[in-house]
Amino acid sequence: MATEQNHDAQDLQQEQAAEQETAQTQAGTEQNEVSVESLQEQIAQLEGDLKLEKARTANAVYEAQKSVERIQRESEKHKDTVLEKFAKELLDSVDNLERAITAAGDDTSALSEGVVLTLKSLLTSLEKFGVVVVDTNNGFNAELHQAVGIAPDAKANEIGVVLQKGYSLNGRLLRPAMVLVGQ
Repeated sequence: MATEQNHDAQDLQQEQAAEQETAQTQAGTEQNEVSVESLQEQIAQLEGDLKLEKARTANAVYEAQKSVERIQRESEKHKDTVLEKFAKELLDSVDNLERAITAAGDDTSALSEGVVLTLKSLLTSLEKFGVVVVDTNNGFNAELHQAVGIAPDAKANEIGVVLQKGYSLNGRLLRPAMVLVGQ
């Protein structure tokens, strides 16, 4: 009987151990499931954070590119403004040299030849930077010419006398030509 009780006790212990093992396995599985679920949640959270940071980075790169483009546009505009002011100042020198040539008349002295060469050199330099004389041969154009009087011997809407040459810089008018127009 003691052997039987020992067997029964061993069987009972084995059953309890098996039940305990099953309980531990179920608890371990539940713990693994909880761990897997929490890890999946963490992965999802990290993926969301990564997408957000990628979007922020892309936005920062876009803003930086736009800033560079804006600065370049402003720089070009500033450069054009400075060039325009400088060219306008040089036009006074061109006018003075033309007046000196007109005042010299038919005199072909070394001084008058030097003034002519200086004027040519100055006009060549201005043309390199886009400053050109406004056309006065194709009739009156209110956008390019400023009529300051009437030329009695000129035809209607034609330029009779050019009092002061006009100039443009890269297609923009620097100074209109002052002209007398026919009636």
